[in-house]
Amino acid sequence: MQHKVIDTQDVVIRFCGDSGDGMQLTGTLFADASALYGNEISTFPDYPAEIRAPHGTVSGVSGFQVHIGSGEVNTPGDFCDVLVAMNPAALRANAKWAKPTATIIIDTDTFDEALIQRAGYATLDPVTELRIEDRNIIYSPITTLTKESLKDSGMDQKAIVRCKNMFTLGMCFYMFNRPLEYTYAYLEKKFKKKPALIEPNKKVLFDGFNYAANIQAIANTYTVKPAKQEKGVYRNISGNQATAWGLIAASEKSGRPLFCGSYPITPATAILEELAIHKNLGVKTLQAEDEIAGICTAIGAAYAGNFAVTTTSGPGLSLKSEALGLAMITELPLVLVDVQRSGPSTGIPTKTEQTDLVQALYGRNGECPIAVIAAHSPSHCFDAAFYAGKYAMEHMMPVILLTEGFLGNGSEPWKIPSMKDYPAINPPVIDQCEGAFKPFERDPESYARKWAFPGKAGLEHRVGGLEKNTAGVISSDPENHAKMVAERAEKVARLANYIPEQKVIGPEEAEVLIVGWGGTFGHLYTALHELQAEGKSVALCHFDFINPLPKNTAEIFARYKKIIVCELNSGQFADYLRARLPQYSYLQYNKVQGQPFIVKEIVDAVNGIL
Repeated sequence: MQHKVIDTQDVVIRFCGDSGDGMQLTGTLFADASALYGNEISTFPDYPAEIRAPHGTVSGVSGFQVHIGSGEVNTPGDFCDVLVAMNPAALRANAKWAKPTATIIIDTDTFDEALIQRAGYATLDPVTELRIEDRNIIYSPITTLTKESLKDSGMDQKAIVRCKNMFTLGMCFYMFNRPLEYTYAYLEKKFKKKPALIEPNKKVLFDGFNYAANIQAIANTYTVKPAKQEKGVYRNISGNQATAWGLIAASEKSGRPLFCGSYPITPATAILEELAIHKNLGVKTLQAEDEIAGICTAIGAAYAGNFAVTTTSGPGLSLKSEALGLAMITELPLVLVDVQRSGPSTGIPTKTEQTDLVQALYGRNGECPIAVIAAHSPSHCFDAAFYAGKYAMEHMMPVILLTEGFLGNGSEPWKIPSMKDYPAINPPVIDQCEGAFKPFERDPESYARKWAFPGKAGLEHRVGGLEKNTAGVISSDPENHAKMVAERAEKVARLANYIPEQKVIGPEEAEVLIVGWGGTFGHLYTALHELQAEGKSVALCHFDFINPLPKNTAEIFARYKKIIVCELNSGQFADYLRARLPQYSYLQYNKVQGQPFIVKEIVDAVNGIL
């Protein structure tokens, strides 16, 4: 059979297997190698929801999808060109994501009767049962080949079998002409303290590559050329890592040391872990005993003059709600990062959704408006975190930053910026004053109060949850309470004077305006281009700033005949828009499945109203 090397613009690969098969690492290494090679990439790790699901069951399947391209890549891809299934359960859970033209790589060593039955098949022929006979299926005894590759390594059989993911990665590197050197360097760094493991892992990776080069089943290989990018230094970055770095950048620009008080929770824990690494940059982290302690330590740190941060996901946001009200009434700067996950309650903790918006906007007692910002891509998490910090410190108020599991765990190339391109952050710190200090006296433009740290003579004052007057004296006077409530709300509203005006992608007037927010951007943007390629009159308005809305939002909505709001919940942003801008009608397209949108879903929804 004649071998062909085929140039392609983009390709989607999905790795899946048991949670112990190393599919997250395999996908990450493939993505990193592609990013270093120069491809545009977007990734989607898909973790099992149970901590230790039974081996070989569908509920225990872990997946990692990566989309690489020589042009613009904005989503991890709807369906995959290559599916790697390490056992029958992985095939059953993921066959639906394989394109009709897909190549499916199967580890035949795991397709025995016991594992086929455990995966829930009705027959002992998974391929026929799943109706995927027409795919290009590569049957490979991957486990056996891994054992043969490492029989002389001195490793025990259990450790050897764990290396089968590296054998599989080698096969995929051959199929897509990926260089091995990047992964060799990774292995040398990872096993620096265990050098005996370096050469065996290199060998099994190379043997997988060599095996794929010598079997007839892989007749063609594919080349995805490097993308044309702006000059600069790029790296592959996840949303959680970008969030952490954006917070550190805000600390640097403000001159205030960063303190993060948090409690571990999926999928936000990685932000706390990343911040903990950077003590050399003046970052202080505290893993508190619970969510409430996490935010309360952060509030205390803000009072003491720190840029204060707390991180969480949906259930943790619920627990932090009372203390968030305390941050609001004391008017101390705080960024609360909520990496949203599927709920309610514990829900499906490893799956993504946008279902915390109403809680972020209204989930507190009393009149307690809080600024809300949303990140729209893994790399944008850096900017979103930076500006959340800027607005929190300059306006002396808590800011909620909403990201999502899809963004936090996903990754994409990021051009490392120069900090000189970012604006200064100027907190209203006060060192002395003439006359009696009034802690709640406000800037006439922003309505921000002064930030006075403890220990400064003449600036002594009390903070706490009880209502106070401008002088900081506890007050239950009805008129004063009404005045202070109105001023705190006005401060949030006036943030609209400092955030950018809303932009529209596409024509200034059209039949349909697609509206979204947060991590749906890549899917909506891709759907927009597909619809425009069909000749449809469509534009996209994607919001990063939720509360307050950009000042020109109503002006934009007035120019379009139909507005459809697409979000991964039951219609929370649509309802919010109805409350804020009731003069317009809002159609909806919603998905609440713990999964991101599929581009075709958006295209079909818009075509359905045209």
